[in-house]
Amino acid sequence: MKKKICFIVTSRAQYARNKLLLKRIDNDPLLALQLIIGGSALLKKFGEIVSDIKREGFNNVEEIYTSLEGGNNAAMAKTTGLAILEFTNALLRLKPDTVVVIGDRFEVLASAVAAAYLNISICHIEGGDVSGTIDESVRHAVTKLAHLHFATNEASAKRLLKMGENPQQVHNVGSLDIEFLDQVKDQPNLQKAINKSGVGAEIDLKRPYIVVIQHPVTTGEDNFRNVGETLKAVHELDLQAVWFWPNADAGEADMSHAIRKYREGHLKSKIHFITHLPPQEFINLLKRSACLVGNSSAGVKECSYLGIPAVNIGDRQRHRLAASNLVNVSYDSAAIKEAIKKQLKHGPYAKSLIYFKPDTSRRMVDIIKKTKPSVQKIFFE
Repeated sequence: MKKKICFIVTSRAQYARNKLLLKRIDNDPLLALQLIIGGSALLKKFGEIVSDIKREGFNNVEEIYTSLEGGNNAAMAKTTGLAILEFTNALLRLKPDTVVVIGDRFEVLASAVAAAYLNISICHIEGGDVSGTIDESVRHAVTKLAHLHFATNEASAKRLLKMGENPQQVHNVGSLDIEFLDQVKDQPNLQKAINKSGVGAEIDLKRPYIVVIQHPVTTGEDNFRNVGETLKAVHELDLQAVWFWPNADAGEADMSHAIRKYREGHLKSKIHFITHLPPQEFINLLKRSACLVGNSSAGVKECSYLGIPAVNIGDRQRHRLAASNLVNVSYDSAAIKEAIKKQLKHGPYAKSLIYFKPDTSRRMVDIIKKTKPSVQKIFFE
């Protein structure tokens, strides 16, 4: 009988970065892949992806709707509670042997809580990382619920051991993000695809441009003001920019309001605003960019491997393992502007391998197949 592996997808980025692993699981004769799709992955404003997933040939797909409107901390907390109920129902129907979760999203915490109480083995990808805000707390909470751990780097693997995890169940396999990035082929018609998506200025990809990805910070930050400082800096630099809409965390509504207000007052701006792109297009866009600005993990991981200069704003990614390509700044337009100018002057950095290991997804599948951790956890001193 095949071992049933249930993978949780709650955002477009989660799907894109894990596609190689999903295909390996799906094609393995000893494994049966199940997918539960929820969170912002089902919402059109954040890039609904179920049609993409089915087009790729993944058929065993369960959809659960859990996201509550509000865009604030209360909505996040209530969504987590509702998601526990819905994940519980889905897992009771699917009866998987192992649930695979990734990262630090509140929906991921909900799925881990549901699986843990149903005595289902949990595999956690990207445990042991440090970042900032509530995300880091959620990540460590998921670690303590999980039984099998796939760390992206040696420092994170060591933290998992310090947290009392079983050394036999902690594996440093590298980052799936980097493995996926490494296999994306160049896309010749990218400019047309970019300008067909979103709104704002038309971008000439043959000329220098920056990419901006800034998400909300949920720990009491003024997200309206903070994104306004970034908008001011990018506008004053008069650079071409491709700006991605914020994700579905508390504070998204405030950031969206600030972006719309900017667009209404700057019709001749050089910024092109996009809600989402297919993963291959995003990687090609990133590869050709002069700098990434904001607080996305892409500036830490993908940009380190590509050698692309990155400006990290605020505390969302402040404590992550980073390469020399990253410059940290506060929410101040003058500081952001100077950091971008400094990075543009520097140009490309040397490729960093801090998040890279060969055959990441293959190693994961091999470990999943041969591992059957006990659902009763103990603390390893």
